[in-house]
Amino acid sequence: MRAVYAASQSARSPLSGLTVGDLPAPDAPQGFRRVRVVASALNHHDLWSLRGVGLAQEKLPMILGCDAAGIDDDGNEVIVHSVISSDGWQGDETLDPRRTLLSELHPGTMADYVWVPARNLVPKPAGLSFEDAACLPTSWLTAYRMLFTTSTAAPGSTVLVQGAGGGVATALIALASAAGFRVWATSRSEKKRRLARELGAAETFDAGSRLPERVDVVFDSVGEATWSHSLKALKPGGAVVTCGATSGAAPAADLNRVFFLQLRVLGSTMGTRDELDRLARFLEVTGVRPRIDSVHRLEDAHDGFERMLNGDVFGKVLFQHGD
Repeated sequence: MRAVYAASQSARSPLSGLTVGDLPAPDAPQGFRRVRVVASALNHHDLWSLRGVGLAQEKLPMILGCDAAGIDDDGNEVIVHSVISSDGWQGDETLDPRRTLLSELHPGTMADYVWVPARNLVPKPAGLSFEDAACLPTSWLTAYRMLFTTSTAAPGSTVLVQGAGGGVATALIALASAAGFRVWATSRSEKKRRLARELGAAETFDAGSRLPERVDVVFDSVGEATWSHSLKALKPGGAVVTCGATSGAAPAADLNRVFFLQLRVLGSTMGTRDELDRLARFLEVTGVRPRIDSVHRLEDAHDGFERMLNGDVFGKVLFQHGD
């Protein structure tokens, strides 16, 4: 079957191991269901895999991709939840210490077919296209959990989204504005600040600039480059919700500020199958749709990966799996 996979890994030249070609269909574990993939989406996780982070070399070649929407063997239109919990785990899948994501232990979604546990299939609402649905399982689900499960802020609060442009940041802006938050966003790019306002941001600012007032919650997926600014932007008693560190994972802790102002640092990772189901229904009810940066044929996956590697992306990069 056709697949986009990591044939080798390189920290300095991650795309050197990116391969588009034919691979034999994997042997699916008992209880896994087959899904014919109609659309898949790209995440930073895929670039980290090509760099050798989170994907063991002995697992190569590994089909990449966490996000997909498609049709199962019973003809149901489904969204694939990519968090695979361990056998026997009960409750929140994201808290399972043995959890994995698709493309780490099991082959990912950038292929003609993907196999996942039956519990990982979420019905696709009829009002969502396959392309929109394919954007949801990683970055949009991460944003949904950050905003509605982990965050301490309520609608009407002022929140700051760092690094407008990526999948998580654009999802946060769209979801929060639709839910009644006053959303501010930062970016070094004037173009991305303008696009953030189109998504619903009330105000946008250059990265690191002084804000008119402090905010209730900061959403930070950037890490080292924005961490100091995120802490300084908070009201006393405020919280920063972090889900990643694309610019580096070792910022100065600034503990004096944290304890004197009683700030909270809240970690958030992915989301549950039930949260993905609620997210899909939220989009169907509100009319909110993911911002799509670009759409590529599966055979042209290298072009999409290159866009993300170069930082040219605003929204989600999609792959269509048509014949």
